[in-house]
Amino acid sequence: MRFDPSANVDPDAEIECPYCGSTETVQDHPKGTGLCRSQHYCESCQQPFERFG
Repeated sequence: MRFDPSANVDPDAEIECPYCGSTETVQDHPKGTGLCRSQHYCESCQQPFERFG
């Protein structure tokens, strides 16, 4: 059985910004520098951040 890193990821889940706590975030890139990372951007404070999961 292969490991599927996206198996437990809810694409509709609200992602909270680690800088300001806003849930007004968008996903920039589905895959960051690794399989368990994704790039996001906060529309409130305009900060990019990585999400691990």
